[in-house]
Amino acid sequence: MDLIQDIISRAKANPQHIVFPEGTEERTLKAADRLLAEGVVRLTLIGDPSAIRSHAQELGLHNIDKANLLDPKNHEKKQAYIDLLLDLRRKKGLTEEQAAVLVEDPLYLGCLMIKAGDADGELAGAINATGDVLRPALQIVKTTPGISCVSGIFMMFLPNNTYGENGLLLFADCAVMPNPTAEELAQIAVSSAESARAIANIEPRIAMLSFSTKGSAKHELVDKVVEATRIAKEMAPELQLDGELQLDAALVSKVASLKAPGSPVAGKANVLIFPTLEAGNIGYKLVQRLAGAEAVGPVLQGMAAPVNDLSRGASVDDIYKMAAITANQSIALKAKKG
Repeated sequence: MDLIQDIISRAKANPQHIVFPEGTEERTLKAADRLLAEGVVRLTLIGDPSAIRSHAQELGLHNIDKANLLDPKNHEKKQAYIDLLLDLRRKKGLTEEQAAVLVEDPLYLGCLMIKAGDADGELAGAINATGDVLRPALQIVKTTPGISCVSGIFMMFLPNNTYGENGLLLFADCAVMPNPTAEELAQIAVSSAESARAIANIEPRIAMLSFSTKGSAKHELVDKVVEATRIAKEMAPELQLDGELQLDAALVSKVASLKAPGSPVAGKANVLIFPTLEAGNIGYKLVQRLAGAEAVGPVLQGMAAPVNDLSRGASVDDIYKMAAITANQSIALKAKKG
């Protein structure tokens, strides 16, 4: 778990402006207080400022006034955000009256702040469903150029260093796309490579997983992974990426030497791309429960700016870590843009 400390240190060295739309929620406030006390990020908390201050006082929090407290119903940039939303959504039939209502929704307001350049990223979901978090993000922030699908990646910290990058494996997609096409699966692989660099600061070695290794089985599900591998290599030819690989061929060098000799990835993969959400979700939970791995995520990837969705069961520590991760995503995106 030294990686988490590295992530926090990188965030502190280049503090990003993260918006918390659920600014009055207790766990969010406690995490915000810690983040502000330690200088991990700059923060905007959306909500009635008097309610935020009152709740913070009740909780014994002393750093909340270091944040920007934004009243969604009354602030100086409200009309500018209405105009921005109209520019983005008028062709979809949005009226000025509808825009005026939506800009008072904290989840829309947070995304409009990002789009306007007033914030670098967003973290929400402690009290909102994933669909409610993603809807305004997709409408306003949108996906990164060349990527049409959003996916979710987990960092899996294993109790020993046998596999992956000193015991770290990244699993995708475990959160968003139920049955990605070959094109979408390729995009997930490329997005996951970006996440490996941005969050874990590692060079990705990506295995496109299947129940077949290099043609050992014939099936349309295998064909999808083969095609996804081809497309991903075209999208990012510089990546160390291979498929289709069974899990043991991806991770175990002895198996790799038998099933996929000469593969640049087999036996030493650190990023695993699952063929469906079903496989990915089951896979990460199996490793979490049976191997005792710590699962951090899901971190959303494929967005033009970082927007992350919390589990509604997220702890204060989860929110703290995810804010630092969101900051690292923003740092990496800015570096890529130059």
